[in-house]
Amino acid sequence: MTILYLHGLESKLNPEKRAVLEEFGTVIAPDMDYHNNSKVYDDLLKTYRDQAIDCIIGSSMGGFMGYYVAMKWGCPVLLFNPALTKRSAHQEIPEIDTPKEKQRLSIVLGGKDEVVPAVSNLKFFSEHFRPTVQMNIKIRPELAHQITLEVFKEECSTFLKSL
Repeated sequence: MTILYLHGLESKLNPEKRAVLEEFGTVIAPDMDYHNNSKVYDDLLKTYRDQAIDCIIGSSMGGFMGYYVAMKWGCPVLLFNPALTKRSAHQEIPEIDTPKEKQRLSIVLGGKDEVVPAVSNLKFFSEHFRPTVQMNIKIRPELAHQITLEVFKEECSTFLKSL
């Protein structure tokens, strides 16, 4: 299995989280500069267009990117506190074609997230509802914006084992 991991605005995939993902397959985790490149989406599509990506996992700004790339490619995606409605770095918002039949979208939201409040993402998904998308939204009341290793391991394991 090939996993495309998309990091958040001021972060990278740390070794402990990489090890969790590597238990399931090959991990591709590009270093993205959201502040100085407003076309990260286009770059991702171009760079990985010939790569067989089985799923995408993204956090915060990487969740924003992961959402749009997964909708374009039709692959399963797991998003942690995606920055779909609130971003401090400008990125162009791509058009979404009609999602593939049975597109899988799993979202984990932090009940204590003050950076990207869960309610803003819930509103986004209610306004962008697509009947062909299998959507699973989980709100973790104890979770803030940062994803702890314990939560990351639990949610990624559940998601990846379901593929």
